[in-house]
Amino acid sequence: MSTRDFLVEIGTEELPPLALRELETAFADGIRRGLTESGLAFVDLKSYATPRRLAVLVSDLLETQPTQQQKRRGPPVNAAFDAEGKPTRAATAFAESCGSSVASLGRIKEGKGEFLLFAGSKPGATTMSLLPGVVQASLDALPIPKRMRWGSGSAEFVRPVHWLVLLFGNEVVPARLLDTQSGRETRGHRFHAPQAISLATPAEYATVLETRGKVLPDFAQRKQRVRTEVLRAGHMGRPLVTDALLDEVTSLIEWPVGVAGQFEQRFLALPREVLISTLQEHQRYFPVEDVNGALLPWFITVSNIESRDAAQVRAGNERVVRPRLADAAFFYEQDRKQPLAARVAALDAVTFQIKLGSLGNKTRRVSELARKLAAQLGTDPVAAGQVAELAKCDLVTGMVGEFPDLQGIMGRYYALADGLPTEIAEAIAEHYLPRGAGDALPTRAAGIAVALADRFDTLAGIFAIGQKPSGTKDPFGLRRAAIGLLRILLEKNLALDLKSWVDQAVSLQPVKSATAAAEVLDFIWERLRGILVDGQNGNSTDMFDAVMAASPGSPRDAAARLAALGTFLQRPEAASLAAANKRIANILRKSAGDTGDGAATHHIDPGLLKLPAEQALHAALLRQQEPVRSAVARGDYAGALATLADLRGVVDVFFDQVMVNDPDTALRGNRHALLAKLRDLFAGIADFSRLPG
Repeated sequence: MSTRDFLVEIGTEELPPLALRELETAFADGIRRGLTESGLAFVDLKSYATPRRLAVLVSDLLETQPTQQQKRRGPPVNAAFDAEGKPTRAATAFAESCGSSVASLGRIKEGKGEFLLFAGSKPGATTMSLLPGVVQASLDALPIPKRMRWGSGSAEFVRPVHWLVLLFGNEVVPARLLDTQSGRETRGHRFHAPQAISLATPAEYATVLETRGKVLPDFAQRKQRVRTEVLRAGHMGRPLVTDALLDEVTSLIEWPVGVAGQFEQRFLALPREVLISTLQEHQRYFPVEDVNGALLPWFITVSNIESRDAAQVRAGNERVVRPRLADAAFFYEQDRKQPLAARVAALDAVTFQIKLGSLGNKTRRVSELARKLAAQLGTDPVAAGQVAELAKCDLVTGMVGEFPDLQGIMGRYYALADGLPTEIAEAIAEHYLPRGAGDALPTRAAGIAVALADRFDTLAGIFAIGQKPSGTKDPFGLRRAAIGLLRILLEKNLALDLKSWVDQAVSLQPVKSATAAAEVLDFIWERLRGILVDGQNGNSTDMFDAVMAASPGSPRDAAARLAALGTFLQRPEAASLAAANKRIANILRKSAGDTGDGAATHHIDPGLLKLPAEQALHAALLRQQEPVRSAVARGDYAGALATLADLRGVVDVFFDQVMVNDPDTALRGNRHALLAKLRDLFAGIADFSRLPG
């Protein structure tokens, strides 16, 4: 079948830079999905994105849908024909809707009924006629939290749309999308090539934009050009290039040109993080350091224009950054005029959450919790309390008010300037760690205690007021808080009883809730599921549920049980013993309420063990009971399961030779009690009946 290339380009006003990559991927995925669902095969699909456009190029797309096979179930046969066997209106209407006759219809049996069936085919639609719908569906599905309108039209999009390219081969696909008529004219760089550029074919899109339009539409190619330009312009030292800043800068420009600029030497007296935040976060500049890692009074900016007067571009950027650095220097100087501890009282004037009180209230709750945590962790409660008291004080400084991303970091600098011990100052900064996925963890003992206490308090308070996350909305960052808490507990190997600390955190809240503790606990355990069951470590949801049924006290304990279970399931005995546990669970569940069932008390009468197989199982349980329980008590779950693996032989023989549900009530109850004992040995580690098999 014949094919053509297809190009769609949505030309807009400047798109939000932090969302550009997601929009590009989603748009391409939507086009791919729409073509696939329409049965339109293609060879390749490539996406493009710049601040002013989203585009997708599809190579070798079929010109026509394949013939469509159809099957439609019609009315029941008994309703399709009258008593004389003549078609009713139900039958004729169905046949007409299928473009067929009643005589040509088949029949199909489903369940107890028989129905009319149409089976046939129809020619595929032309790709040209299907493409507008495919593009529209993809646009409708884009992840845009808030769409905007423009002009007098009714179209809604992330930004106003100014042009629309829809090319199938050398033909324009006629359509009007987002209040814009399709055509073949794209736009180049806003200043270098402001006139419309006509495209002859989709395949020339990227080349024409680069050569005639001064636009690099491919994000990855443009990102590499940005990196090259930064390194070229930063020859005086070593530019600090982060992937996140590269992505953001690439999302802001279409034609990268690196420009070096300078700032006054005196600003190097500011803390390193202040300079980097000013340059990177606020100006999207790349700082420059020397071979020893010390910052130099230089920065690299990436311009979106190839200026004939580069000196003017440089001077303009230097002029912009100077007052930002001067503000930072002013705030730093003013903040140091009073010690950090003097700001504790000011926290009472800052609201944390209207129902949960001020930052001062939160600080006192966290301080109390941190001292208790420190005591259990075997570290200094006084130091933990001091860190908790000072941890939020930098939030009311001028520097953090202007540069919020420096919270904690400035607290450390101000604590050191006040002459506080390094341990205290570092812990103030570390209590925010980890700030996100893959971030470092706190290393100071007091920092660990306060980091845990702060997260316990936030989770407890927000759940107590009924503001738990819903869907993608999580304004208080509770998912991040729970994951950070779990990472600390797991990676620092801390055996804290989760329920106990959640209960304590909830009890300190000004808003009382009967359900908050249970909800917080469930929320944290579900985050643990996401950490431990990731599709790559071999752990399954069934395994996690089996472990949770054993009520582990701490995340560390749950992880240890899960690891031991994973190892055990590789043994040849595992499948048989898992099946036996499932069988035992079914037997005991069905026997509930049987007055002769001794399983409720697990009392086994040795005198009622009549058969050698049940006697052997009983003896094995007596022999293995203490070693298993001892291993479980010290957390050696792998050892306990290795011991239980030895029971496979006697368990298999028992089920082969013993009638568990004997007609004799006493024998039946005794055997149920024997099986309950066996189940309980396994259940001390995990509920094996929840495993498949």
